[in-house]
Amino acid sequence: MVTVSLDYRPREWQLIAHTERRRFTVLVLHRRAGKTEWALRELLNGALQCTRPLGMFGYVAPLRKQAKIIAWARLKQIVAPLLHTGHVEISESDLAVKVMHNNASVMLFGADNPDSMRGLHFDDVVLDEVAQMKPETWDEVVFPALTDRQGWAVFIGTVKKVDLFSQVYYRGLARMAAGDTNWWVGLWVVHQTNALLPSEIALAEASMSEKAWAREMLCDFTVQGDDQLIGLADVMAAAQRVYTPADLIHTPRVIGVDPARFGDDRSVIVKRQGLGMLTPIVLRDVDQMDLAARVAFEMQDWTPDATFIDAGMGAGVIDRLRQMGYDPIEVPFGGVALKPARFANRRSEMWWGMREWLIAGGALPRDLSLQQELATPTYSFTTKGQIELESKDDIRKRLPDAGSPDIADALALTFAAPVVPRRHIADTAWPRPGVPLGERWREPQAAQRKEWNPYSKREQSRRRGR
Repeated sequence: MVTVSLDYRPREWQLIAHTERRRFTVLVLHRRAGKTEWALRELLNGALQCTRPLGMFGYVAPLRKQAKIIAWARLKQIVAPLLHTGHVEISESDLAVKVMHNNASVMLFGADNPDSMRGLHFDDVVLDEVAQMKPETWDEVVFPALTDRQGWAVFIGTVKKVDLFSQVYYRGLARMAAGDTNWWVGLWVVHQTNALLPSEIALAEASMSEKAWAREMLCDFTVQGDDQLIGLADVMAAAQRVYTPADLIHTPRVIGVDPARFGDDRSVIVKRQGLGMLTPIVLRDVDQMDLAARVAFEMQDWTPDATFIDAGMGAGVIDRLRQMGYDPIEVPFGGVALKPARFANRRSEMWWGMREWLIAGGALPRDLSLQQELATPTYSFTTKGQIELESKDDIRKRLPDAGSPDIADALALTFAAPVVPRRHIADTAWPRPGVPLGERWREPQAAQRKEWNPYSKREQSRRRGR
């Protein structure tokens, strides 16, 4: 048996991470905490002890150039005492250290060239600064390379915004909460690692912006990014609010319907009354006729003041509802905004209205998928200075695992146009936000009378100039 000793005295957090890591491990750390040192030591230790033939231990940085600058010099320094004993060999061209007694290797890669990892098998891999990597690096290259040997993976990074790293972090927390022993998540802020002197910590706090300090040194995922339309902190606060029936009884009821586009998209019906959103109705594998029937039931049962439906994929639903005598309002997501000087399209305008509603005190169901959907899209400005929301297709490219923000889009539809209540409700059978709709509103008979409808077909035709 070969015995190799290296001078390594891990900090407390590093020792915990070495000891507690599982097959899938997520490490959230501040800047300059010693993440790369931990990763190289972990990989080298695995290679030295590997008993499988041709063991492969990979370190992946966002760029190969980055891996060479950050990790390669340090890895060579760590193994320098072993070079003279013949325990290891170094390949400068491959950025690899080969262990001679078992032919295992520690190799450095860049996520900017994922093809360099295709066809390999990994016993263990560390993805450093995951937030800067394209999602397909993990989905299409690294994870398949782990399956042959049931290899292990570590995701390391610093908080930025809703991205691949935040996705992996929340997924890890969810798996741990479900009792999955394959996952472990560790998080250490700048005051817990003993990596920086107190004077340097104080200097960093004074020099950095409040958001940057909270994200990069306090590892706060809820801090809103500069281009993030809705902050996770606002979303989480909204999920904690509860209103009584008396708070909302005189506010308008609005329904938003986002029909499925294709693939794994869902058809979603959202009900909102004033500041309260009810539990969304999520439907899969329903055609437009079935969806129209379900929307008709909700309109009959709940008697909303307005029902807005995405006109892009919901034309069949809208036509069928009108045949049935209902009066839905079609909303083109890509159409001209009501305030075109400020917004690039109608969808951007509706999401901005939803953002203002959340900040003003909107209450959401306690639904993690909805919270992630709301906090995912970014926004930018057009050459005309208009606010433009990130498209669904662009979200898919950036975060394939995020799916489509169908529930959030359905909620956004409830802000398509101003709505006023057409009746007063006397009873108090309004369920709390986040509670499944078991009881229904019961309107007094007086409220069933025919009233002028500002959203009638006639009014819509007049506004369209027909």
